[in-house]
Amino acid sequence: MIRIILIEDHNLTRMGLKAGLSQLEDMEVVGEAATGKEGLNLLKSKVADIALVDIGLPDMDGIEVVEALRQFQASQGQALPRVLMLTMHDSESAVMAAFAAGADSYCMKQTELDDLIIAVRETCQGNAWIDPAVANVVLQQVREVSPVAAGSRTVRIDAVAPEFEQILETCPLTERELEILELIVAGCSNAEIAERSYITVGTVKTHVRSILNKLGVDDRTKAAVRALRSGLVS
Repeated sequence: MIRIILIEDHNLTRMGLKAGLSQLEDMEVVGEAATGKEGLNLLKSKVADIALVDIGLPDMDGIEVVEALRQFQASQGQALPRVLMLTMHDSESAVMAAFAAGADSYCMKQTELDDLIIAVRETCQGNAWIDPAVANVVLQQVREVSPVAAGSRTVRIDAVAPEFEQILETCPLTERELEILELIVAGCSNAEIAERSYITVGTVKTHVRSILNKLGVDDRTKAAVRALRSGLVS
């Protein structure tokens, strides 16, 4: 059972989230709050696996709540709950501030319930989930910090299992695979990638399988998250 705390000041949004998540057999909303201070007190007193936190709360904003939660967890030696940040905005400053504060995942409020459920489950399993609408913002920031040198045809991926590090050293991502990975991060389907890259869908699938194998993941979302978290370097 995934225990969830909702921190959202908009009553209808909070009620809708609670109703949608509570209908699932593996999820339970164990607490809810309409302000940052109430939510922070709830997070400190309730046992939960994940908190869905609105970034635009009226007293403490969501970023301040997450920062305070992480400080409390560090002092208590706790690891849970994880945090899925909810927002209406995809501005670079908001996205990067959320991750800097310690949010595990980032989701737009406009996201369909089915995708939100996936985000909750992925976050609870220890994976970061980045809404495709904001993935490009993170990717652009990564590029600015660690730009790819002109003419570079490979990309190093950090934070992967040792058995995959050797694969990446001997078989790094090709220029075409890097292009396709960027389109995956942008939320493109195989058909869209094929159209933009002027190749067949079958060829796209072959490249995607190669990318997943090299990154040591089993789906496109995990590949995008690993690429974004790891960074692109020359």
